[in-house]
Amino acid sequence: MTAGSSRIFLLIALLAVAGMIVSSVSLYHHYGKSKTSYCDFSETVNCDIVNRSEYSVVMGLPVAGIGVLGYLALLALATVYRTKAETPTMLFFAGLGGLGFALYLTYIEGFVLQAWCILCLSSLATIFLITVLSFFIFLHHIRASRIQ
Repeated sequence: MTAGSSRIFLLIALLAVAGMIVSSVSLYHHYGKSKTSYCDFSETVNCDIVNRSEYSVVMGLPVAGIGVLGYLALLALATVYRTKAETPTMLFFAGLGGLGFALYLTYIEGFVLQAWCILCLSSLATIFLITVLSFFIFLHHIRASRIQ
């Protein structure tokens, strides 16, 4: 593992922690009983509308909880399992899957609910960055495999 890839793994780990924090805050507000004002800027920028909609649960699980678990898995791949040969591939495809899910949820926000959640958009930016960074590690891994 090169110094450059070690730094990228560290950056991915930090972003995964940030994603876990954002998802945890969202999960906390998902179960909140009263209206919150932390993200109530207008009828079109309101986390409560998004976070408590019928789309905030998938198969009985809160989307924010899925986010916490997904970011935890990414954190584990970027730290504990980063030396395993299959980690670059797993990290990239896990990030890509998370990005696909986040883009679907962003579509729901914009075109179905017609309301935006700052926490959700922050999570989208976070998973996008993780996916881009993991792509570079994946490419490096592919190139290194071909050389051997």
